[in-house]
Amino acid sequence: MKSAAYIFTLFLLLSAACARNSGDPDAGMNRFLDSLISQMTLEEKVGQMTQYTSNWVVTGPTLSDNVEEELKSGRVGSIFNALTVNYVRSLQKIAVEETRMHIPLIFGFDVIHGYKTIFPLPLAEACSWDLDLIEKTAALQAKEAAAAGLNWTFNPMVDIARDPRWGRVAEGAGEDPYYGSLVAAAKVRGYQGDDLGSPQTVLACVKHFAAYGAVEAGREYNSVDMSERMLREVYLRPYHAAVDAGVGSVMTSFNDLDGIPSTANKWLMTDILRNEWGFKGFVVTDYTSMNELVNHGIAADEKEAALLAIKAGVDMDMQGADYIHNLPDLVKEGKVSGTEIDKAVYRILREKYLLGLFDDPYRYLDNQREKNTIRSKEMTDHALQSARESVVLLKNDTVGRKPVLPLSKNIKSIAVIGPLGDDQADMLGSWHGSGEAKDVVTLLQGIKEKIPETKVRYVQGCPVAENDRSGFAEALSVAKSSDIVILALGEGAWQNGEAASRSDIGLPGLQSELAESILATGKPVVAVIMAGRPLTISRLADHAPAIVNAWQLGTMAGPAIADILFGDYNPSGKLVISFPRNTGQIPVYYSMKTTGRPASGQKYTSKYLDIPNSPLYPFGYGLSYTRFTYSDLKTDKSEIGFGEPLTVSVNIKNAGDRDGVEVVQLYVRDVVASVTRPAKELKGFERIALKTGEEKTVTFTLTSDNLRFYDKDMKYVAEPGEFKVFAGRNAEDVLETGFVLK
Repeated sequence: MKSAAYIFTLFLLLSAACARNSGDPDAGMNRFLDSLISQMTLEEKVGQMTQYTSNWVVTGPTLSDNVEEELKSGRVGSIFNALTVNYVRSLQKIAVEETRMHIPLIFGFDVIHGYKTIFPLPLAEACSWDLDLIEKTAALQAKEAAAAGLNWTFNPMVDIARDPRWGRVAEGAGEDPYYGSLVAAAKVRGYQGDDLGSPQTVLACVKHFAAYGAVEAGREYNSVDMSERMLREVYLRPYHAAVDAGVGSVMTSFNDLDGIPSTANKWLMTDILRNEWGFKGFVVTDYTSMNELVNHGIAADEKEAALLAIKAGVDMDMQGADYIHNLPDLVKEGKVSGTEIDKAVYRILREKYLLGLFDDPYRYLDNQREKNTIRSKEMTDHALQSARESVVLLKNDTVGRKPVLPLSKNIKSIAVIGPLGDDQADMLGSWHGSGEAKDVVTLLQGIKEKIPETKVRYVQGCPVAENDRSGFAEALSVAKSSDIVILALGEGAWQNGEAASRSDIGLPGLQSELAESILATGKPVVAVIMAGRPLTISRLADHAPAIVNAWQLGTMAGPAIADILFGDYNPSGKLVISFPRNTGQIPVYYSMKTTGRPASGQKYTSKYLDIPNSPLYPFGYGLSYTRFTYSDLKTDKSEIGFGEPLTVSVNIKNAGDRDGVEVVQLYVRDVVASVTRPAKELKGFERIALKTGEEKTVTFTLTSDNLRFYDKDMKYVAEPGEFKVFAGRNAEDVLETGFVLK
C-alpha cells in the first residue's frame, strides 16, 4: 500500500500539471513545492540540504553504512560520485520508494572536461576562441554524463586566473574577464540547454564563488584580498555572466575574501548573488568548506560554522554533515528560523523540479541510452575537433628555405623523445571525470597512424619529474640517427588541477637538460609541450626551432597533434593566458596598468634588471602556417556621444599559401579617467576563416556601455574623454587609432 505522503505528492504533481496547462507554470511549481515543504519534518528538510559522496572500491561503487541509513531515513538530498545507470537507479529507488516523502535525489559529478570521453582541458579549449565549439563541448559532456545517470555537474569553473602557479588555472578560461564571461555563459547554455528537463542536459554549477583564482602566491586554498573595484571589474564578471545565462547552482570557494571565508560571506551569497544579480538557484559548499570555517578561525566549532553558513545564504552542505548534525538544534534554540530553512529547501527542490525529477525520477536512467552514448563516435569526433582547435603554435622558425612545420609525410625517420611521447594517463589531464587511460590515443600512436610507412622510434629519455638520466644515452643515439626529432615534454596530469600548485613552473625533473642535449645534436627539433598551465620555457624558446603548445588534450590528443604537425590542420589557437619568462615575473598579464613610471630604459622606472616586463608569449598570441596581414584600422567617427554607436573596422588578408583561421582582437584604452585604467582591455574578437589570398573587413561596434568601469566613487559609469583603439593578432602586435567620447 502506498503511503499517505506518496499519494499527497501525486496529488501535488497533478495540480502542478494543471497549472502548467493553464499557462502559469511557475504558479504550479510554487504551489507544488510550497505544499510539499509544508508536509516535511525539520529533519527531512535539513536532509535536502545535505549531500554525501559515494565511494568506489575494487568491486564497484558503494555507500558507507551510515550514509545508506541516512538516505533511507530521508536525511539526504543529493549524492555525488555515484556513476552508471544501474547504481544510480538503486539509490534513486531508495529515495523515491522507501522514504516517507519520496523526494528524488540529484546526482552530481565533476564533469570538468568530459565524463568518459575526455575533451581538452578547459584552459586549452578556451584557446580556440570558438564559443560555438565550447558550447557544443559542454552539451556533449552533459549528454554523456546524463546517459550515465548524472544530472548535475560541478562546472563551469569561471575563476579568472593570472597566476599560473595555481594548479586550477587548468580548469578556467584564463586571464581576461571579458572573454571569461563569454565562455562562462556558453558553458552554462551548453550544459543546461533550452530545456533543463531533457534527459540529455544537466544542471550546471558555477564555481568557485568568489575570486578563487586570485589566491595569494598561487597556493591552493589560500587567502584572497583585493579592492572591491578589482573584484567587481575583473573577478566577479564571469560569475555574473553565468547567472545571467540561467545557471541553476553556485558553489562557494575555499578562500576567504577581505577576511570572510566565502562559505560564511553574506555579502557575496545574499547581497550580491541574490539581491543584486537575481540568482534563483541554490548555493552549495565546496567539499567540507563549511567545516573548514573552524580552521579559518571565524567559527569556534562546527555548530557555529553551520550557523554562519545558513545566515550567509548557503543552501546545501557538501559532505561535511554540518547542517544535518546542527541545524535542527539551531532551529530549536531560535538561532535559525523555519523560514530560513524553508527558503533553502525550496531553492534545492526547485532545481529538482526543473530537472523533471518529480515527474519521473528515473528519467535519466536508460541502459540503452547509456550504451549508445558513452564514447560514441559523436563524442570522439568532437573531441578530435576540439583538440585541434586548442593547440597553439608558439614558434616556427625558417630553416633553409621553409619553416620547420608542417612536417613532410615523406620523412624517412622520426624520433619521438620525451616522457610524454607515449603517455596515455597524463594526456587525460587533471579532473578527467570517469575517463580511462586505455581509451587515450597518444602522440606516438597518432604519428604512427599518420605516417605508417615512416620509421618512427620512441625513447622516453627521462621520467616526467624524477632525476633519472639513465635514458639519455639511448635518446641521443636515436636522435642522431633520425631525420627529425619530436620532443614530447611537459607536466603530468597530477601536476595541475586542485592541490597542485607549483612554486617553479618550469619543465619538471630533467626535461630541460634532456631537451638541451637533443638540441645540441644539431638535428631539426620540434618541441611539443603538454601541460595544464603556461610553463616557463625561455631557454627552449631561444633554441628550439619549433614549439607547439598542445596542453593536455584528452582522449584524442595524439591524432589532433599529428594533424597539426603534418599540416592536415592549420593551427589557429590563441593564448588566453600570458606565458611568463620566469616564475619571478608572475603575475604578468596583458591588462596591467602603466604605473607612474612606465619602463623606458632609464634606471628609475618600473622594470626588472634581468628581463623585460613583457611576457614570453602574450595574451592572444598564436601562429599559423599561413600569414595574415592587418591594415586600414579606422573608426567611422572621431567623436561619439553617450549611447551612440562607433564602428571600428580593420582589413585582414591571408597573404600566405595556405587557408587558415585568424582570431581578430579588439582592445581599448581609456587614456584619462578618474581612476587608473589598464593599458589595454579586450572589447571584442572575431574568429574568421580566410582562403589563401582572401581579404576581409572585420567590423566591431562600441558604445559608451562598453567603456564603463567603477569610478572613484564606485559608480559603474563611462566617462567622457579620449580613447585609444587597437586591433591585431594578439595583445602586443596591434594597429592603433582612437576616438573621443563626449
